[in-house]
Amino acid sequence: MFKFKFQFLVLILTIIVPTALSKFEAIEPLLKRLDSKKVPPSVQEAAAKGVLKRLIPTHFSSFEFNIVSKDACGGVSCFMINNHNKSGKHGPEIIVRGTTAVEIASGLHWYLKYWCGAHVSWDKTGGIQTTSVPEPGSLPLLKDEVLIKRPVPWNYYQNVVTSSYSYVWWDWERWEKEVDWMALQGVNLPLAFTGQEAIWQKVFKDFNISSEELNNFFGGPAFLAWARMGNLHGWGGPLSQNWLDQQLVLQKQIISRMLELGMTPVLPSFAGNVPAALATIFPKAKITRLGDWNTVDGDPRWCCTYLLDPSDPLFVEIGEAFIKKQIKEYGDVTDIYNCDTFNENTPPTNDTAYISTLGAAVYKAMSKGDRDAVWLMQGWLFYSDSSFWKPPQMKALLHSVPFGKMIVLDLFADVKPIWKTSFQFYGTPYIWCMLHNFGGNIEMYGILDAISSGPVDARVSANSTMVGVGMCMEGIEHNPVVYELMPEMAFRDDKVQVLEWLKSYSRRRYGKADHQVEAAWEILYHTIYNCTDGIADHNHDYIVMFPDWDPSTNFKSGIPNHQNKIEFLPPGSRRYLFQETPSEMPKVHLWYSPDDVIKALQLLLAGGKNFAGSLTYRYDLVDLTRQVLSKLANQVYINAVTSFQKKDINALRSHSDNLLQLIKDIDVLLASDDNFLVGTWLESAKKLAVTASEIKQYEWNARTQVTMWYDTNVTTQSKLHDYANKFWSGIVENYYLPRAATYFNHLSESLKQNQKFNLVEWRKQWISHSNKWQKGNELYPVKAKGDALAISKALYEKYFAK
Repeated sequence: MFKFKFQFLVLILTIIVPTALSKFEAIEPLLKRLDSKKVPPSVQEAAAKGVLKRLIPTHFSSFEFNIVSKDACGGVSCFMINNHNKSGKHGPEIIVRGTTAVEIASGLHWYLKYWCGAHVSWDKTGGIQTTSVPEPGSLPLLKDEVLIKRPVPWNYYQNVVTSSYSYVWWDWERWEKEVDWMALQGVNLPLAFTGQEAIWQKVFKDFNISSEELNNFFGGPAFLAWARMGNLHGWGGPLSQNWLDQQLVLQKQIISRMLELGMTPVLPSFAGNVPAALATIFPKAKITRLGDWNTVDGDPRWCCTYLLDPSDPLFVEIGEAFIKKQIKEYGDVTDIYNCDTFNENTPPTNDTAYISTLGAAVYKAMSKGDRDAVWLMQGWLFYSDSSFWKPPQMKALLHSVPFGKMIVLDLFADVKPIWKTSFQFYGTPYIWCMLHNFGGNIEMYGILDAISSGPVDARVSANSTMVGVGMCMEGIEHNPVVYELMPEMAFRDDKVQVLEWLKSYSRRRYGKADHQVEAAWEILYHTIYNCTDGIADHNHDYIVMFPDWDPSTNFKSGIPNHQNKIEFLPPGSRRYLFQETPSEMPKVHLWYSPDDVIKALQLLLAGGKNFAGSLTYRYDLVDLTRQVLSKLANQVYINAVTSFQKKDINALRSHSDNLLQLIKDIDVLLASDDNFLVGTWLESAKKLAVTASEIKQYEWNARTQVTMWYDTNVTTQSKLHDYANKFWSGIVENYYLPRAATYFNHLSESLKQNQKFNLVEWRKQWISHSNKWQKGNELYPVKAKGDALAISKALYEKYFAK
């Protein structure tokens, strides 16, 4: 009987999974076409030299860069590092060769890391550490040639919402640094989503839709990602012509630099989201008004967008026009296009023939514009809407396009890998991705073991269809350790021994070794960076995501035992929806022992005397101190609410005062590092404005995204309030502090008057305060104040020394 079952299973697998292909055969024609689009070697070599000059200008003449063919690397992408055979005292010491400028930059980074002890991270996470690099003329020599091959062709980067949570207020100066960072980390397949509204304006004009009719279609600058996905329209808008023109110029600069470095940009394509005016112009078109997405009252000014059915001929016509308009603006720069028509937008029926027809229509719109088009799709829907996307429906969509014409991003593979349960996406090439961050929240978190081994396990598994690794975080500029290890997996054949790697990492990050700091990182590896509970870490610390509930009823503590497993984001839930039940306390995420992490802080502080002036050390110290204080605040909040339940007004006042003081202390701590200031966010928004009205609009967009996010009414907070919460000085003291203070004042008053807590009255007061802050224009600092080490030590002594 068992033998029969086994044979039957083999038969099923044989039917479902295509015959195993030679490595990357499905995408081989695509790779060859993309290689043919690369700019000349001389341009790439010059671009790589530009990266070097901006990174470490003192050593500009110490390196020689050369482009080599894939044949020199055994038919794959690689970099090679050698000693230079120099004849004189001055000139190049090290030669780096690579198949593109990205590989050359990656080789440079590899050498600086592992031979010179240097470190590269975002400016907002401490920046670079190059003090350990020897003077020109004294660079370390290699014993043998270093040859590093890519085990998979692609290193993908970005999420479709990163453009709003992180990049929205960037100018070219900031973008240039980011493209350099991508190159140094080996990213060769980045999203290029900036400026697409300017293209859409031109496309829709050809369909007789005026610029004025687009005012309620595009979202405001901070909410463009969700307008693009058809979740909302008009919110935070309209977009000025200044914005549209400015962003198109910026996009051309971004794409130009990506191409110079040998990257393949991924451009957007048509997903079916259309302006309301199209239904009037084409009354016979199959245009459906979608349901509500997280508004409080279904306000038609921004609720319920319009979707053109992919089966309608007009869908292909518009999709073709959009692709061609991009090619006209940017040139023939790519064959890979992103489209997420079905992301949080479930088809009207689960009929597989219908789903296959829809998928084919979406692809047809791309291929009519670019005959060689390949559809890149986020695979989030297979997790978030798994109740709909069962194997037959999933297979119908994936097989609706010609073989090799679709690539799937296994978006959440670091926590919930779909490749394991989908027969490797039924033969469809996919990229193993780390999601890691939601809303650009500031939270120390990671799964280093998963990212150091997961891509390897996926690549060497039977019938693997994996063709790349990727980073798909919603927001960037946090957890630098995670974003150094993950891109390395694009160049590693074998799993990384994380503990040994971390010792090297801490030495490189701070410029020298310290046994106490290394001990701190060992603790962090086993705690903060070892989250194995399967929870999507969206920061719900009570300070930044204050519970909107009535604690009068009995409740269980919102703080889990760190050993328990609690599924915060179960399959079938929606990514952006945050709901709270007034009778239940929302849970915070705690996956480790706080006492262990406090010990790590003690050790990090103990090594502080050796790192005076180190911006990387300062960032990590402030971040870790913030982490332990915010977790302490969660417990203090529980103590306060418990006192309220027990009708102990004195204890309530004591605990609430303690919480408010903690919030103030955290703000002082954050103010001591330039990278934790709300003023930077607000000023960068205003800097892009041309007119006074744009200054006002952009600042409102910036303030609203990180607070209420979406609409409110007098008594109801936004369903997305605090989704993009930030531990930034300024917002902590001037937004989170008064919110907590008014709430506890209401609790105390209800006990004093022996009355039931009036949640609605508190909401009225708080929502009014929030709306006023969102519309405000008060200035916040953009420069740090105070001694971070002294402040952190004082706070440790105050809260933990006893």
